[in-house]
Amino acid sequence: MSASITLLSWNVNGIRAGYRKGFLEWLEQAQPDVLCLQETKAEADQLPWELRQPFDYHSYWNSSKRKRGYSGTGLLTKQEPLSVDFGLGIPEFDQEGRTVIAHYPSFVLINCYFPNGSRDHSRLPFKMAFYDAFLAMCEGFRAQGKQIVFCGDINTAHHEIDLANPKSNHKTTGFLPEERAWLDQVAETGYVDTYRQRNPDLTGQYTWWSMPTGARERNVGWRLDYFFVTPELMPCVLDAFIMPEVMGSDHCPVGLKLTHECQESP
Repeated sequence: MSASITLLSWNVNGIRAGYRKGFLEWLEQAQPDVLCLQETKAEADQLPWELRQPFDYHSYWNSSKRKRGYSGTGLLTKQEPLSVDFGLGIPEFDQEGRTVIAHYPSFVLINCYFPNGSRDHSRLPFKMAFYDAFLAMCEGFRAQGKQIVFCGDINTAHHEIDLANPKSNHKTTGFLPEERAWLDQVAETGYVDTYRQRNPDLTGQYTWWSMPTGARERNVGWRLDYFFVTPELMPCVLDAFIMPEVMGSDHCPVGLKLTHECQESP
């Protein structure tokens, strides 16, 4: 049995496009124990069987009720969860297929594709309400004595170190004061940003780049993708990392390595 388990999270910006770009070949090479996917832009029955149900993985797909490739999340996991839920339990938010919740013996894993506020800020109220409902759900699990791992494309860079051009983006969604204040609240509530905890002063670490401007080649990016854990799980964290070398999307995967005991019953 492996001494550790590796969890990856990746906004694939369309799983069918990723499939054509070699997603399954990458998966075969990377071999994560758990892979959380966001912005899948597909219903499960639209996927080729080998993508819908990759070898060695249990798969769970949550698609948007809106057609034509929008939003959506997926979970691939080698260990079958005790149970899997979809959504926050609020129809207004759940119709976009943004959340997959997997219950393991020692923690609850929440994979989420958080809303974008939109360029004109028209969806900012929806985004902020979603944020509040999401945190309330997490706190509900904690009140039951459960430990939490949550990950995904949060669609906000927390601090100035988390984007290349903070000064020019203070009025841009993804770096607005109210969006960043929610991440402050997450931290104050006790959730730990595993990557920044491990790399408090490391600059130039991003997970999303604007493709039309060639920003990736210049590493002019934003850190929008995260793994958060409840503080009791921090002794289990062996590593937290970003994989900018992985292509196929405008985002790159982020990862978390835990001791194997962390996935077993306490």
